[in-house]
Amino acid sequence: QVQLVESGGGLVQAGGSLRPSCAASGGTFDRYVMGWFRQAPGKEREFVASISRSGGKTSYADSVKGRFTISRDNAKNTVYLQMDRLKPEDTAVYYCAAVDRGRSLVIFTTERRYDYWGQGTQVTVSS
Repeated sequence: QVQLVESGGGLVQAGGSLRPSCAASGGTFDRYVMGWFRQAPGKEREFVASISRSGGKTSYADSVKGRFTISRDNAKNTVYLQMDRLKPEDTAVYYCAAVDRGRSLVIFTTERRYDYWGQGTQVTVSS
Protein backbone atom coordinates (compact mmCIF):
# COMPACT_ATOMS: atom_id res chain seq x y z
CA GLN A 1 0.00 0.00 0.00
CA VAL A 2 1.35 3.40 -0.95
CA GLN A 3 1.36 6.54 1.20
CA LEU A 4 1.30 9.96 -0.50
CA VAL A 5 2.50 13.24 0.99
CA GLU A 6 2.06 16.53 -0.85
CA SER A 7 4.13 19.64 -0.28
CA GLY A 8 5.01 22.85 -2.05
CA GLY A 9 1.71 24.70 -1.95
CA GLY A 10 1.52 28.28 -0.77
CA LEU A 11 0.40 31.83 -1.45
CA VAL A 12 1.29 33.47 -4.75
CA GLN A 13 0.14 36.47 -6.74
CA ALA A 14 -1.80 36.05 -9.96
CA GLY A 15 0.59 35.36 -12.82
CA GLY A 16 3.07 33.63 -10.55
CA SER A 17 4.20 30.02 -10.34
CA LEU A 18 4.26 27.16 -7.84
CA ARG A 19 5.50 23.59 -8.04
CA PRO A 20 3.78 21.25 -5.61
CA SER A 21 5.25 17.79 -5.28
CA CYS A 22 3.92 14.47 -4.02
CA ALA A 23 6.26 11.92 -2.46
CA ALA A 24 5.20 8.29 -2.42
CA SER A 25 6.32 5.56 -0.06
CA GLY A 26 5.39 1.99 0.70
CA GLY A 27 4.85 0.79 -2.83
CA THR A 28 6.55 0.25 -6.17
CA PHE A 29 6.22 3.75 -7.56
CA ASP A 30 6.67 2.94 -11.22
CA ARG A 31 3.59 0.68 -11.11
CA TYR A 32 1.34 3.61 -10.23
CA VAL A 33 -0.66 5.90 -12.46
CA MET A 34 -0.54 9.30 -10.74
CA GLY A 35 -3.00 12.16 -10.78
CA TRP A 36 -3.57 15.61 -9.36
CA PHE A 37 -7.02 16.81 -8.32
CA ARG A 38 -8.17 19.99 -6.60
CA GLN A 39 -11.06 21.15 -4.47
CA ALA A 40 -12.02 24.79 -4.06
CA PRO A 41 -14.22 25.97 -1.17
CA GLY A 42 -17.84 25.04 -1.74
CA LYS A 43 -17.04 23.02 -4.86
CA GLU A 44 -16.58 19.37 -5.67
CA ARG A 45 -13.15 17.91 -6.19
CA GLU A 46 -12.10 18.07 -9.84
CA PHE A 47 -9.48 16.53 -12.08
CA VAL A 48 -6.37 18.58 -12.87
CA ALA A 49 -3.79 16.31 -14.50
CA SER A 50 -2.63 12.71 -14.74
CA ILE A 51 0.49 10.88 -15.88
CA SER A 52 1.18 7.30 -16.89
CA ARG A 53 3.63 4.97 -15.16
CA SER A 54 6.51 5.86 -17.46
CA GLY A 55 5.60 9.52 -17.84
CA GLY A 56 5.06 9.12 -21.55
CA LYS A 57 1.34 9.95 -21.43
CA THR A 58 -0.27 12.92 -19.77
CA SER A 59 -3.73 14.45 -19.64
CA TYR A 60 -4.95 17.84 -18.43
CA ALA A 61 -8.19 19.55 -17.58
CA ASP A 62 -9.07 22.20 -20.14
CA SER A 63 -8.90 24.87 -17.45
CA VAL A 64 -5.17 24.26 -16.84
CA LYS A 65 -3.99 23.11 -20.25
CA GLY A 66 -1.02 25.16 -21.42
CA ARG A 67 -0.35 26.51 -17.90
CA PHE A 68 0.26 23.39 -15.79
CA THR A 69 2.69 20.53 -16.41
CA ILE A 70 2.65 17.19 -14.62
CA SER A 71 5.87 15.17 -14.42
CA ARG A 72 7.34 12.35 -12.39
CA ASP A 73 10.73 11.13 -11.26
CA ASN A 74 10.47 7.39 -10.67
CA ALA A 75 13.94 7.29 -9.14
CA LYS A 76 12.75 9.73 -6.45
CA ASN A 77 9.23 8.28 -6.09
CA THR A 78 7.84 11.75 -6.69
CA VAL A 79 5.30 13.41 -8.95
CA TYR A 80 5.28 17.16 -9.60
CA LEU A 81 2.77 19.73 -10.79
CA GLN A 82 4.41 22.80 -12.31
CA MET A 83 1.81 25.57 -12.20
CA ASP A 84 2.52 28.72 -14.23
CA ARG A 85 0.48 31.84 -14.99
CA LEU A 86 -1.65 31.13 -11.96
CA LYS A 87 -5.10 32.68 -11.65
CA PRO A 88 -7.24 33.37 -8.57
CA GLU A 89 -9.61 30.64 -9.72
CA ASP A 90 -6.79 28.12 -9.28
CA THR A 91 -7.11 28.60 -5.51
CA ALA A 92 -7.88 25.20 -3.98
CA VAL A 93 -6.53 22.32 -1.96
CA TYR A 94 -4.51 20.17 -4.34
CA TYR A 95 -4.46 16.40 -3.85
CA CYS A 96 -2.32 13.77 -5.48
CA ALA A 97 -3.71 10.32 -6.13
CA ALA A 98 -2.36 6.94 -7.19
CA VAL A 99 -3.59 3.64 -8.54
CA ASP A 100 -1.57 0.49 -9.21
CA ARG A 101 -1.97 -0.53 -12.84
CA GLY A 102 0.87 -3.00 -13.08
CA ARG A 103 2.49 -2.76 -16.50
CA SER A 104 -0.35 -0.88 -18.18
CA LEU A 105 0.30 2.51 -19.78
CA VAL A 106 -3.18 3.90 -19.17
CA ILE A 107 -4.00 7.19 -17.48
CA PHE A 108 -7.18 8.13 -15.64
CA THR A 109 -9.04 11.39 -15.27
CA THR A 110 -11.79 10.43 -12.80
CA GLU A 111 -11.60 10.20 -9.02
CA ARG A 112 -13.14 6.77 -8.74
CA ARG A 113 -10.26 5.24 -10.66
CA TYR A 114 -7.75 6.12 -7.94
CA ASP A 115 -7.23 4.09 -4.78
CA TYR A 116 -4.77 6.17 -2.76
CA TRP A 117 -4.87 9.85 -1.84
CA GLY A 118 -2.64 12.34 -0.09
CA GLN A 119 -3.76 14.81 2.56
CA GLY A 120 -3.64 17.80 0.22
CA THR A 121 -1.68 21.04 -0.01
CA GLN A 122 -3.26 24.49 -0.08
CA VAL A 123 -2.64 26.75 -3.07
CA THR A 124 -3.88 30.33 -2.80
CA VAL A 125 -3.62 32.80 -5.67
CA SER A 126 -4.24 36.43 -4.83
CA SER A 127 -5.50 38.93 -7.39
